[in-house]
Amino acid sequence: MTGSFPRSGACFVSSIFPVAEVVTERLVLRRWTRAEIDAVIAGGRLPHWAVDFPAEGDRVVAGLMPDHPAWLAEYGHRLVVERGSGLIVGSIGLFWPPSSGGVEIGYGIVPSRRGHGYATEAAQALTELAFTAPEVHTVFAKVELSNPASVRVLEKSGFRRWTTPTDENVVELRVTRAESDDVRASG
Repeated sequence: MTGSFPRSGACFVSSIFPVAEVVTERLVLRRWTRAEIDAVIAGGRLPHWAVDFPAEGDRVVAGLMPDHPAWLAEYGHRLVVERGSGLIVGSIGLFWPPSSGGVEIGYGIVPSRRGHGYATEAAQALTELAFTAPEVHTVFAKVELSNPASVRVLEKSGFRRWTTPTDENVVELRVTRAESDDVRASG
C-alpha cells in the first residue's frame, strides 16, 4: 500500500521520499552505520546488539559492503531492530542494483529471536520497499533446501517456487509486483 495507510501488521512505505527506516508492527529496518560495519568486520560488539548478533551471514555482508556502495543506499541492506528492546536481531537486504527487473533478497535473524515471525515480517516489508523502485518487477531469493524454515518464510511472504537451479540443494523463490499487490489487496 505504497503511500497510504497500511493494513494491520503491515509496514508503511512512501515512494515520495527516500526511506531511511521501514517500520513494521514489531520491527524497524534501518540502514547500517559505518561504525556498525566496522565493528562487525573487526569482530567487536556494540551495546545495542542481541547477544548472538552478528551471525555469519551478517559478517559476510558487512565485509562485502565496502565493495558494494549501493548496498548502503535506500534499497540496500538493513539491520533488523526489535522495537520492544531496541536490539539488533538480524539483517536483511536487497542485493542492489536490480538486473533485468529482478533483485535478490537475503535475510537472517539471530537464533535467540527465531520462531517469532520476525523474518517473515521483515521480508514482507523489504519486498514492499523493493516494489517502490520503478525498475523492480520481481524479487527473488535462492534458498538451500536444507533450510525449510527459510523456504516457509518466503512462501508466507507471497513468494512461490520458481526453479531449482543446477545445484539441486538450492531452490529459487520469486514474487512479482502484481502478485505482491494481489497479496496486499487480499490481506
